[in-house]
Amino acid sequence: MQSMTINSRNIILVGPMGAGKTTVGKQIAIQLQKKFIDIDQELEKRTGVSINLIFEIEKEAGFRTRETAMLAELLQLENAVIATGGGIVGMEENRQLLQQTDGLVVYLKTEVKHQLKRLKRDKQRPLLQGEGRRERLLKLARMRNPLYDQVADVAFASGRTSSYGMAKKVVDHLKNPEKLKRIK
Repeated sequence: MQSMTINSRNIILVGPMGAGKTTVGKQIAIQLQKKFIDIDQELEKRTGVSINLIFEIEKEAGFRTRETAMLAELLQLENAVIATGGGIVGMEENRQLLQQTDGLVVYLKTEVKHQLKRLKRDKQRPLLQGEGRRERLLKLARMRNPLYDQVADVAFASGRTSSYGMAKKVVDHLKNPEKLKRIK
């Protein structure tokens, strides 16, 4: 891990869907006066179509190719907070990009029960369509949680704290470099 300061370095948020990457990321960006970018929202803006439509037409493989290209591009920016999609760690190329960036990769950990509560009304996520959400989230957690841990410089448990409180916790930690060590 490189020297951890927060000046112009990017902060990249990883974690499962429903962990709060977008809402917490926006708050971190405000508190640190950085630009905020959500990879999924940026893909939708540039393509002019929804993530669901990309999945429908190009399947998950096509979406993941677009996501990798977007990640590589956004990691070249400075002074940004970047919220990734929950599946970003599924591709080896993305894990390598995240491990090689000079940005700080922050893992927002959450439990499936918190994901279910946050995603209860969400009809937009392609991997959550249909029945069996809990089982799908548990399966994704078993596959992805070790990968988030692998790429992260620091991790924070999200779930019981508001997005503002979670962002403040992350920012306070980042402002104290001596505290900036891996938390599991």
